Amino acid sequence: MSTADFDFLVGEWVVANRRRTDFLDGTSAWEEFTAMSRASRHFDGGANFDEIVFPSLGFRGLTLRLYDPDRDEWSLHWANNRSGTLFPPVVGRFGADGHGEFYGDDTHDGKDVRVRFVWSGISDTTARWEQAFSVDGERTWVTNWVMDMSRPG
Repeated sequence: MSTADFDFLVGEWVVANRRRTDFLDGTSAWEEFTAMSRASRHFDGGANFDEIVFPSLGFRGLTLRLYDPDRDEWSLHWANNRSGTLFPPVVGRFGADGHGEFYGDDTHDGKDVRVRFVWSGISDTTARWEQAFSVDGERTWVTNWVMDMSRPG
């Protein structure tokens, strides 16, 4: 693990999104929409920032990623222009295989949820991000948002 872990994200991306209409129901329908994202590197790689625009949904989001060298882990902080607040972070790291897992606690629709972000399929031109929620102590997970990223052009 290093401050270069999120360097793959720097630049522009076209993002194909699939999101469950109900984040807690693993049987709900999926909605699909596109987005554009732009990421940048800061603090010699110890921070990464991106903004994502969802034109068809009429909102924007951003993620601030910070590397803690003492703990050898990243914290990922999400916000959007609808709430104007930072959501609780997810924390984790990438393995030697390039697969990253990040966990945190939050609430959704008034319920306590455990949150998992997974980064995979990372190359110069592709990346995949998945979000899942657990309401039963991580015994089961509902994947509720998937972003498949590709370079524009």
